[in-house]
Amino acid sequence: MKFLVVGAGALGGYFGGRLLAAGQDVTFLVRAGRAAQLTQHGLRISSPKGDLTLPAPPHLLSQQLTQNYDVIIVGCKAYDLDATMESFAAAVGPNTAILPVLNGMAHLERLAARFGKERVLGGLCLISATLNEQGDVQHLNDTHALVFGELDATASARVAAIENAMAGANFDARASSVIRQEMWEKWIFITSLAGATCLLRGSVGDIVAAGQTDVTLALLEECNAIATSHGFPPRQHPSERAHGMLTAAGSPITASMLKDLQRGSAIEADHIVGDMLARGQHHAAPTLKIAYANLKTYEARRERERSLRSMKAE
Repeated sequence: MKFLVVGAGALGGYFGGRLLAAGQDVTFLVRAGRAAQLTQHGLRISSPKGDLTLPAPPHLLSQQLTQNYDVIIVGCKAYDLDATMESFAAAVGPNTAILPVLNGMAHLERLAARFGKERVLGGLCLISATLNEQGDVQHLNDTHALVFGELDATASARVAAIENAMAGANFDARASSVIRQEMWEKWIFITSLAGATCLLRGSVGDIVAAGQTDVTLALLEECNAIATSHGFPPRQHPSERAHGMLTAAGSPITASMLKDLQRGSAIEADHIVGDMLARGQHHAAPTLKIAYANLKTYEARRERERSLRSMKAE
């Protein structure tokens, strides 16, 4: 089975690197800057689950794609999806399975519109990872799971084959017969976490210490109601786990969106929070509206400041 991993960043580098180390046929699709890093330093992973160095991981630039792949793993940011789809389009053949691990749901519709819904799987990953300044992957917790399945909840030979290929890699790979349900449950958690930590500019523990968990729980309740209205009410265990993680005293957890916001970077406001709000247009979601307004105001300010810098440069 031939895997094309789009990008060799924190997610693609980690899961693709583990697959490659397990003997799978893996190629990374990267940009020129990342290609230079991989050529010079290889792919290095630091992890509680075991460090890994791959001196010469196979990699290509978009214009070098000359064949189709069995599985294409896509883990870009939502705002880069159009450019990312264009970059790997030449690798998509009649039997290619596209496995996206973006948060939210809107990317499924966009991928299906471009490549056909029969080629798109559901997927999610559970990991905390980042790249350091040298381009090394740093795995920050004990969780490293990749979950995938057919969006119509059927069992398929291709999903079974992917699960079998991933079985020997050093991460938790699991086929799911209810992948849409699991994706909604993760989306609920991510939206609640991003909405609260970005709005209140602090970690979960900071919010608890400030006595403001009612904000977080209001977001969680509103997202639960929206998911339920679409036929995906959160199950008991994921619901209890989300509640516990969002109200844990002393927890250092923040959304990656807050880190992006603090760096002045682009954020996935529309794809994560905005799309949840849009799908709940028939539900009262006042806290979610405020959280989204906060993110859109940041984006407007960021764009204004970028425009001013550009004018000064001219």
